[in-house]
Amino acid sequence: MYPVSRLPLSMRELGIFVVLVVSLFACRKETSEPVIAAPEPLLAVPTGFPFPEFPAGNELTPARWALGKKLFYDPVLSRDSTLSCASCHHLAKAFSDTVAFSPGVGGLPGTRNAPTLANIGYHPYFTREGGVPTLEMQILVPIQEHNEFDFNILLIAERLKRDTAYVRMSREAYDREPDAFVITRSIACFERTFVSGQSRYDQYFFQGKTSALTAAEKRGMDLFFSEKTNCSQCHSGFNFTNYAFENNGLYADYPDPGRFRLTELEGDRARFKVATLRNVAFTAPYMHDGSLQTLEAVVEHYNSGGQPHPNKSSLVRPLGLSAGEKADLVAFLRSLTDEAFVNNPKFRQH
Repeated sequence: MYPVSRLPLSMRELGIFVVLVVSLFACRKETSEPVIAAPEPLLAVPTGFPFPEFPAGNELTPARWALGKKLFYDPVLSRDSTLSCASCHHLAKAFSDTVAFSPGVGGLPGTRNAPTLANIGYHPYFTREGGVPTLEMQILVPIQEHNEFDFNILLIAERLKRDTAYVRMSREAYDREPDAFVITRSIACFERTFVSGQSRYDQYFFQGKTSALTAAEKRGMDLFFSEKTNCSQCHSGFNFTNYAFENNGLYADYPDPGRFRLTELEGDRARFKVATLRNVAFTAPYMHDGSLQTLEAVVEHYNSGGQPHPNKSSLVRPLGLSAGEKADLVAFLRSLTDEAFVNNPKFRQH
């Protein structure tokens, strides 16, 4: 638990910073029109998945991907050069972390649980309250947050300009020297290739391999998609999230105001973006604050109906599941594990 005073910068402060950086460094007009083109083997789209949208001006190329990967693993992004993106987003954990709050520069504790980056390119907005509209802009958030990298992207660019390798790679990727435009777009380009859709569930559902799931997993799947649990009302679609903002009754009183921090509407207090369930067996601890340690604890929370809160979703109610049904649900959630994704050598640092 943590007090509200330790929450990140306000969304108004973040918005001002984003506008300044974008207006200062964007030398071309960008549109929201996707460019559907990508070279293999950097991106392989699984059966049943749409193609990720790469915005005009940041189309996927090998040079941009390589630069983004180098930056993702480089602690040069943090004030004291001790932390990188990968410090809190580990490939073996489906690009999530092992702790409730990832430590930032100087060991300062983070304020929210680091989410998985699997399929991040499909999200329509970013952060738990949805206040950042593009993946490129999201890159700015950990850089400026005091409890994360605690740095300034303009100073990062100055560091990179003193590195001949970064200067060369930047020119190859974007025909310009390292700057905020290059940093945010290359990392976003790399992260958009974090596509995960080769779980045993995918083999069963999209590829028709009926033997891919066990009997318990099939029972759990039926329960997951049933009206008895309504799990799939929020965790829907190919990415197992509708990206909506909900309160799931984790607490009667939340230290973190959630989406209220962005909108200042009481109806949004303690609402958070619905998380994807893909690779959920890898992404413990769970919830926005990492307060639940196991999938069994998560299922038990929803089975109990949660704590009373004015904004709690009507879908969260006591379920009355038997011990066997709870075990089947956990078994199904584990079938969403994509071993090929977390072991993909192209995403490793070396």
